[in-house]
Amino acid sequence: MSLTVTPERPLRVAVIGSGPSGIFATEALLKSDLNVDIDVFDRLPTPYGLVRYGVAPDHLTIKSVTRGFEKTLGDPRVRFLGNVEFGTDLTHQDALSHYDAILYTVGASSDRRLGIPGEDLTGSMSATEFVAWYNGHPDAAAREMVLSAGGVAVVGVGNVALDVSRILAKTTAELRSSDIAAHALDALEHSAVKDVWILGRRGPAQAAFTTKELREFGELHESEPVVNPAEIALTDAEEAAITDNVKKKNIEVLRDFAAREREGKPRRVHLRFLVSPTEIIDDGTGHVGGLKVERNRLDENGNAVGTGEYEVLPVQMVLRSVGYRGVALPGVPFDERRGVIPNEEGRVEGRVGEYTAGWIKRGPSGVVGTNRKDATDTVALLLADVKGGALPGAAHPTREAVDALLAGRGVPVYSFADWQTLDAHELATGQAEGRPRRKVVHREMMLGHRRG
Repeated sequence: MSLTVTPERPLRVAVIGSGPSGIFATEALLKSDLNVDIDVFDRLPTPYGLVRYGVAPDHLTIKSVTRGFEKTLGDPRVRFLGNVEFGTDLTHQDALSHYDAILYTVGASSDRRLGIPGEDLTGSMSATEFVAWYNGHPDAAAREMVLSAGGVAVVGVGNVALDVSRILAKTTAELRSSDIAAHALDALEHSAVKDVWILGRRGPAQAAFTTKELREFGELHESEPVVNPAEIALTDAEEAAITDNVKKKNIEVLRDFAAREREGKPRRVHLRFLVSPTEIIDDGTGHVGGLKVERNRLDENGNAVGTGEYEVLPVQMVLRSVGYRGVALPGVPFDERRGVIPNEEGRVEGRVGEYTAGWIKRGPSGVVGTNRKDATDTVALLLADVKGGALPGAAHPTREAVDALLAGRGVPVYSFADWQTLDAHELATGQAEGRPRRKVVHREMMLGHRRG
């Protein structure tokens, strides 16, 4: 028997993941003409996903999107159920029994590897881990990060690579106006980093970063950009082939950096192109002692081809930033090669009433706002399926049934009201220190902040 939505029987939807995609999907459901009742789940006590734990702490304007998120999660038709792990606290079968539709919006929490010797040496890690550490993610906050390296290589030329490089190059005075985690601010205050190398295997015309983020390297107090003119040189044909305005502006900025007189600032950010890492060198104690790179050229198809010329960069830390990757959810189909949930425009392949949106749907591409249309498109299919009678309806479609299930398993669910209490605490303690926010970074301490 197919589901019929009425004023007395709402459409019950579980949204798995409370990052931008999950909240944009929830917003789209709220705007529909159907009676909806939505539970938004997250394994962390805190909502907002990548906006809280991925966006650079010194880019606070991007985080202003949370004002709209608050309105969505505060709607009486929506509940935020934080600190609930999908697959254990709430299984796939549980979700099928309690919800008419399930929408997976868990993002891409893992990273891609370089696949070169020495990648597991101490001092070599993903940029994802480093970002999580300085943004106060509970999974990474307890990690001891000793920034004793004088040189750091950041492999990749996307905005995440630029973010971590900028954080390493900034002074603590510059960072105090951000919401960077307090433990990271303390560690960076004692940082020995003097040189950061940002490495791209192809040329500047193929780099994925945006101009605003690139330009910031020319505005830092105690760090200056270093660019080798030969590595950004383009033939007339190559230059004529560039039609993307962002890439044109990037090249202008890089040429400006290359032409600048060196100011002798204590830190330098080297923007390198046409180089590929081939080996992370052991210093003899199991730590990073250098990075061997091969110079490249571009073939007629724009692919990087090694030239057989090598150099060793004097670095003691390597951060790889060559792409995020999705992680499989228990009981949910997963494409191991692509790192996504296999789907047809948002409908999970082979599953009725299961949908996906965001990076776990399409792969890690775009910015925060890109996920709005993606989520809205998926929700349109979900609503069409409901109206077309394609969904059978859940056996136990009530909030009370879910609450009883989680309570029976002893899950300390963190509500949106609890989050608002924690949020107010973070803002107040940050303001007392002259900062926008002081994040609580340990799960146990988060759970201690609840609405009375």
